[in-house]
Amino acid sequence: MHPQLSDKRIVCREFIQALDACHVNSWARLTGGCNQEKDSLNKCLRKERIERSTRNRAQAKEKRLKTEQAWRELHQDD
Repeated sequence: MHPQLSDKRIVCREFIQALDACHVNSWARLTGGCNQEKDSLNKCLRKERIERSTRNRAQAKEKRLKTEQAWRELHQDD
């Protein structure tokens, strides 16, 4: 199971439900009948991860700029 699926805020709910519905049929699950659903879920989760990484990177850049500005102000007073 993907670690993202245990998250409280499920983004790819429809893909998860489609994969779960496919996994009800053990034969389809064992013979690759659910591969398309799994690939769709993986693409959705990858897209969410990339978006989250982009947001985190932007927030870290803002925080770093604020920290650098604070250090500059601190050293200007010396």
